[in-house]
Amino acid sequence: MSDLAMSDPVTPPDALGLAQALIRCPSVTPEEGGALDLLARLLGEAGFAVERPIFSEAGTPDIQNLYARLGTQAPCLVFAGHTDVVPPGEAARWRHAPFGGAVADGMLYGRGAVDMKGGIACWLAATLAHLHEHGRPAGSIVFLITGDEEGPAVNGTVKLLDWARARGERFDHCVLGEPTNPAALGDMIKIGRRGSLTGTLTVHGRQGHVAYPHRAENPIPGMLQLARALLAEPLDGGTAHFDASNLEFTTLDVGNPATNVIPAEARATFNVRFNDRWTAETLGTEIRARLARAAGEAVRYTLDLLPSNSPAFLTRPDAFVDLVSDAIEAETGRRPALSTTGGTSDARFIKDACPVIEFGLVGETMHQVDECVAVSDLERLTAIYRRVLAAYFAR
Repeated sequence: MSDLAMSDPVTPPDALGLAQALIRCPSVTPEEGGALDLLARLLGEAGFAVERPIFSEAGTPDIQNLYARLGTQAPCLVFAGHTDVVPPGEAARWRHAPFGGAVADGMLYGRGAVDMKGGIACWLAATLAHLHEHGRPAGSIVFLITGDEEGPAVNGTVKLLDWARARGERFDHCVLGEPTNPAALGDMIKIGRRGSLTGTLTVHGRQGHVAYPHRAENPIPGMLQLARALLAEPLDGGTAHFDASNLEFTTLDVGNPATNVIPAEARATFNVRFNDRWTAETLGTEIRARLARAAGEAVRYTLDLLPSNSPAFLTRPDAFVDLVSDAIEAETGRRPALSTTGGTSDARFIKDACPVIEFGLVGETMHQVDECVAVSDLERLTAIYRRVLAAYFAR
């Protein structure tokens, strides 16, 4: 754990120093690694009421989380994020130690530099600077930080929100600090996400010798027939804020090492990223209908759709989205695109508590060897977040 402290009451810590301190905490899911301890100490010193709930569920590791609130009144602005990171892989392949927080040629290196310890550091630096300049806000600021975003995501944000709701906590808006920008800071705000649904399709046959096909039932042609039926027609043409839904097969297997044996089964896994025309339930109905039409009486199959906690959702553009966009444009000269592309995030849970947008660093190197962020981007993102805080509490 870092020895970073707010020893100077005149100058709050900067984002670079905070990001380095967080990177030096080896918080690979599910380990806390000292990252939440560091945040708890700094937020406590700034006057936040800090709590550290731990959540459990059978078959998953216990997870430490952090909830910190300054103020009791509305409006309440939440910053959400995660301190857990993916494993660094082979450390010898890194230019700099993955948990060293080294700075070289204007870049900060380390696991979590962009996903998303850098974003947390920027918001914390912006918050401390805002409090130093303006004092306590006419409203509330909340930090909602989990250690379970990169893992199973069952003992983190979803339970932390339930915990807060049971206590009567209410939120007005949320910024999630995921790295949303594809190439340059200011490129993109996420105002929603597509849903995700995974299914396993099994076609049943009868094993036999390839020389006697009449005594067997080959499941592979049936699998190809059903797969074509799922892929032949687009699910939709997209909507106002979403791209078209897409179904992709990710595995296809018969588990057959022999070249002279017709297999008994063929199995395939697929994943659908779907837009706001669908729910997991209506999409499941469409998939079953397509399979039934294609199979008729000729193909024997079973379909297993996994439970989905990833619905499609949209935060409709409004005054809050404009406020964040204005802050970004003021610092970068770019008006960010409003996007719903990409994978899932913890925003899918937060959207049930309040409107949520995502804006953070450039995600080009996230989860890669030599994950890094430009020091200048840390400074500019902090400036953007400061503008957001000032504008939000001046309304």
